[in-house]
Amino acid sequence: MRNIATLALALAAALAANSTFADAPKTPVTPGSLAQASSSTIDTVLAGDWRSDKNKARDQYRHPKETLAFFGVKPNQTVVELYPGGGWYTEILAPYLKDHGHYVAAIIKPDKPDGEEALNKTGIKAKLAADPVRYSAAQVVEFVPKTAVLGPPASADVVLTFRNVHNMTDDGVAEPIFKAMFAVLKPGGVLGVVDHRAKPGTTLAQDKDSGYLPVDVVVKLATDAGFKLVAQSEINANPKDTKDHPKGVWTLPPVLALKDVDRDKYLAIGESDRMTLKFVKPGR
Repeated sequence: MRNIATLALALAAALAANSTFADAPKTPVTPGSLAQASSSTIDTVLAGDWRSDKNKARDQYRHPKETLAFFGVKPNQTVVELYPGGGWYTEILAPYLKDHGHYVAAIIKPDKPDGEEALNKTGIKAKLAADPVRYSAAQVVEFVPKTAVLGPPASADVVLTFRNVHNMTDDGVAEPIFKAMFAVLKPGGVLGVVDHRAKPGTTLAQDKDSGYLPVDVVVKLATDAGFKLVAQSEINANPKDTKDHPKGVWTLPPVLALKDVDRDKYLAIGESDRMTLKFVKPGR
């Protein structure tokens, strides 16, 4: 009986994840209690036993508490994360937003039953369904990059994308996706971008397929879509990263594409040097 009940809960969570931006009842919150929740709940989430030791070990490079604070993410907001991948930030954002807010994972709609997009879809839905209590308010939105729609217009408070803009530029779909991010945000809403930062003075063509991106390329994509750059942070900077590795950013941890070749050298460098950019949709 216990297994049947668990399966029923997981199926219910998976079905709920397919809807978009449903209005789920939230625990009432006052401004005072929200301020307290913003500081205490994130610490509780980061220490959560559902996060593996391997994922927690990456906090030293990804600085999730400081990064989310820089972007102004609050527990009563609707937050859309593009390309959540394996769900590293899902494990933080979904529980953080569960009681008062709303987490949406925006993934590419697969055009075939196998391949990376299909695996990403299966993986993120399985993660949400496996813990229907912790991820009960989380949802999945599928989109086609060239005609992207991430949800109802002006329905999100924050859109976040971590180390994904280089994928968009490599695939030639960055412009429509940035326009979709602009459209889904409320006036005054925030777009937070973290990505691998190229050497100053390099071009997009020079950095193609390396994983690194020139900062000015990202800023232009955002401002062309209507955003205003309001702040930059060095939270995710890594001055040890020389950005001249044989396999691009994937030479470094966690991928370590060269495997045992110079492994200690790349472990000593750590994860890549990253830009952290905060944009706002004008109008409020």
